[in-house]
Amino acid sequence: MNLPNKLSCIRMVMVPIVVLVWIFPYAQLNIQMPEFHIGIVSLSLKNILVLCLFCIASFTDFLDGYIARKNHLVTSFGKFIDPIADKLLVNTMFVMFACMGMVPVIPVIIMIWRDTIVDGLRMSTASKGKVVAAGMLGKIKTVSQMITIILVLLNNLPFELWRFPMSEFLLWFSTLVSVASGISYFMQMKDIVMETM
Repeated sequence: MNLPNKLSCIRMVMVPIVVLVWIFPYAQLNIQMPEFHIGIVSLSLKNILVLCLFCIASFTDFLDGYIARKNHLVTSFGKFIDPIADKLLVNTMFVMFACMGMVPVIPVIIMIWRDTIVDGLRMSTASKGKVVAAGMLGKIKTVSQMITIILVLLNNLPFELWRFPMSEFLLWFSTLVSVASGISYFMQMKDIVMETM
């Protein structure tokens, strides 16, 4: 397994670590998590820890693609595992946020529906020997989602200081791009999918 693919696998392994840090029962174990105040915004140490882990995991997404392209290490496995690792990381964060009422449920559901459909299309085309890599819209979607997650973990800092809901705006933007990229994937793969019907 080459280095870019190892980085994608590391990203997948980091997902349960992020979840554990987020849902760990600190209060029940009498562990006090310090809170920091920036203007009108409070920020828990837990959010900062999860943010650091999430940023490290997100950086591997940039790094594996950069190394793969620079060193000509692009593989079919890499094209397959990279978007799966991204979706596991991003969707897990959004589901946790939705469960805690930190983001609306509807956009999260829409993005997960889109990912499920695209994965189904990919599996269908893979059975025909074709691997479809992430397109530009898909990459924009992923970057937008990652920035949204960072802002949610930061309680919308610094935009909250000006009462501008940037995290919510980016969440809905990510949802729109997600739907658009899903349509784009379907258009790329529709001929192969129709053959299997």
